[in-house]
Amino acid sequence: MRFLVSVVFFVSVLLFFGVNISPEQLSYAGLVPVLIPVFLLINFVLLVILVLLKRKLLILPLVAILLGWRFVGVSMAWNSPVEGKGLSVMSYNAHMFNYEKYKARDPKVTPNIYNWIREQDSDIIGIQEFYQDNTTPSRNAIKLIGQEGKYHCSAHSVEERKGKRFFGLAVFSKYPIINEGKLFDNRKTNGAMFVDLKIKGDTIRVYNVHLESMSIPADQLDNIDGIKENYRKTWRRLNRGVVNRASQVDLLAAHIKNSPHPSILLGDFNDVPYSYTYFTIRSLLENSFETAGKGFGFTFNKVLFFLRIDNIFYHPSLAPLRFNTLREVDYSDHYPIKAVFQLEPLVDRTLAP
Repeated sequence: MRFLVSVVFFVSVLLFFGVNISPEQLSYAGLVPVLIPVFLLINFVLLVILVLLKRKLLILPLVAILLGWRFVGVSMAWNSPVEGKGLSVMSYNAHMFNYEKYKARDPKVTPNIYNWIREQDSDIIGIQEFYQDNTTPSRNAIKLIGQEGKYHCSAHSVEERKGKRFFGLAVFSKYPIINEGKLFDNRKTNGAMFVDLKIKGDTIRVYNVHLESMSIPADQLDNIDGIKENYRKTWRRLNRGVVNRASQVDLLAAHIKNSPHPSILLGDFNDVPYSYTYFTIRSLLENSFETAGKGFGFTFNKVLFFLRIDNIFYHPSLAPLRFNTLREVDYSDHYPIKAVFQLEPLVDRTLAP
């Protein structure tokens, strides 16, 4: 028993501090922290057993649980939503608006996803895997979502250049966009952009990001057998994605630190809360799920349904009223997420960056 408890304690401590190690510095380090929930559960079971046996050894699992308690907070939330109007912010990986499903059909058909986004009437909308087709009215996302000027729009391609059709990121805002820019892109699928919005006399910077994906083909994610059959290749791809995300999140964190305005960061992070990616950003910004959400907040709409990889982070000077994962919407392989922030304080004070 002493050997077992000691080993579990030692491994648990390594895991808990592993989220602070960049996967760029230690290969595969970014994959190990996903075991944190498992070891928290093991420590809890050991604590119960040792309490019943009245063994002093219980101090080790107790200390481990205390050290790892912060990971419980990033996994589950118990907040009660606060009603009232505010600044509504939505993030959605739209999976190209299901474009592949519709491109062989009648060009005049408008996918329901555009209608659904319009019906949300959010003040700020950040979309990842955004697809713009200027040649077909029914797929002109900027025009359809923008509603003829209701929203200001900034869209960036992750490819070398924009054409009549392009793939990338977009932010729609009811408030004027006074500045915009791109942080990085890999000229394939991922990238990061920002816009500065003028809101009630103040300026807020909104980042929209789509960090390096897990690089696992979608057909393998549709069933667990596909993952098992290709586990070696899957393991290498996962590690490659973790390392690339570490580089991207370091660049993103540096940009946020130098921002002259308070920031809202939203998007598809392609990483779980027990990660270098998550805790690097969490050291700078608050997470709206943790402070205003409820439950587990899973956002992935595939066989690995227990993943929360989409987030809305915010500057501490902002106050979230509520957060929701909109799981009733299944147009994409991600569920949309939405946070509402208190707006009135913006009238009375200038937000410190």
